[in-house]
Amino acid sequence: MNLIEFNRHFPNEEACKEHLKALRERNGITCPKCGCTHHYWKGYRNQWQCSRCGHRTSLTSGTVMHGTKLPLLYWFIAIHLLTSTKTTFSASELQRQLGHKRYQPIWELLHKLRTIMGQRDAQYTLSGEIELDEGFFTVDSEEYDANAPRHRGRGSEAKAKVLVMAESKQEEHPTRRDVTRSVGHIKMQVIPNLRAETIDEVVMDSMEQESIVTTDGSTSYTNFTDMVEEHHAQVIPPREVGKVLPWVHIVISNAKRQLLDVFHSVDVEFLQSYLDEFCYRFNRRYCDCFERLMFASVTYQNTFMHRTYEKNVA
Repeated sequence: MNLIEFNRHFPNEEACKEHLKALRERNGITCPKCGCTHHYWKGYRNQWQCSRCGHRTSLTSGTVMHGTKLPLLYWFIAIHLLTSTKTTFSASELQRQLGHKRYQPIWELLHKLRTIMGQRDAQYTLSGEIELDEGFFTVDSEEYDANAPRHRGRGSEAKAKVLVMAESKQEEHPTRRDVTRSVGHIKMQVIPNLRAETIDEVVMDSMEQESIVTTDGSTSYTNFTDMVEEHHAQVIPPREVGKVLPWVHIVISNAKRQLLDVFHSVDVEFLQSYLDEFCYRFNRRYCDCFERLMFASVTYQNTFMHRTYEKNVA
């Protein structure tokens, strides 16, 4: 859906309410009090009333928008921008475009949507041939003393460790000389350390047991033989990484560039949220996913725990 189509379908708040009402009724309204699925609409209150117990359900109750004081049009605009742009945007930019006075509600809105993106992608597992490697993302954290000496490389305190997985298969007739494999879906998971038991737990939740996994020769992957159908591990010279694990490192590079260009710096606490958005958009790059995210918005409840921050975070 492009911008002109969006403006035609959702010109005002009333159009957003009608679309959300139709989407929720198509998904089914269930009374949270008695479990009844038969309701009738009370238009003057914008609520459904249970035909059995009389309990009323609001238009946004049980959705990611539950309890919001922002106009529904704000939510629809944010969902459109998140699903129609190739890159993301900051809360301060959305606040400026909407002309809203306060930063905090817009920031919370975006993080709530990013959270359900992660919840939605968590329902699916990777399969087939899979590339796997870890990436290291520069982050900000109050736990780190900026004046204290830091380690370098994999153990750096300023780097967050991210396990990256990408479905990848050899193309019969590649169109590019540098990349001869096509990519399917991806997953990116922030991990606290590179211990084998930590990575094993993520892998078991993220991919099918019949998968064929290709990695470098790290000792963190020694248990993969017992977890997947095949595990191909090899020591990869730095110059050959792009040939053996092309899509993992393309994904890491693109994600780093996006975070750097848009947010400049990211708090370690919210890195997973930004990566969830990146993966959600990447995995649906060939489809118009406005309605997909709208469906997720009414299917999943908000789990983002927020608080007021003294400093603005992107």
